[in-house]
Amino acid sequence: MSKSLIIYFSRADENYAVGYIDKGNTEYIAEFVQELTGADMFKVEPAVPYAADYNICIEEAKKRVGNAPIKKKLNDISAYDTIYIMSPIYWGTYAPEMETALSGLDFTGKTVRVVSTHEGSGLGSMPADIKKMCKGAKVDKKGLAIRGSQAKNAKKTVEGWL
Repeated sequence: MSKSLIIYFSRADENYAVGYIDKGNTEYIAEFVQELTGADMFKVEPAVPYAADYNICIEEAKKRVGNAPIKKKLNDISAYDTIYIMSPIYWGTYAPEMETALSGLDFTGKTVRVVSTHEGSGLGSMPADIKKMCKGAKVDKKGLAIRGSQAKNAKKTVEGWL
């Protein structure tokens, strides 16, 4: 029987076009996928939290590109066949912490499904960037992009994509 894992980054506080939120938009989508598939979940969390203010946060995130320490690293995904990689779009791709989380993992023979939350960027270059990071994986060409402002109410969209 195949086993699935959700690796996701999500940020609460002030979000673009949504305002202040208690739970990040991507986390809603991750929870829907978990509920519908029974997948295990791994939340990628920055070692140093971002500022609550959106504009300060994006400036902090720019400085973390290529060097975004995380609280806990996932070291082994060998038990999983399908990996869902989910992130908000930051400058056209995944959040900097996702690169840290994915680096060093063996994706050989895995199926990777990409999900983004955004406010107009769609999937951006996330599928191509994930393909570069997840060497040896079959990256599903049909990713899912959901507007963050609609994430809370996107369960049927997620179900249709699955």
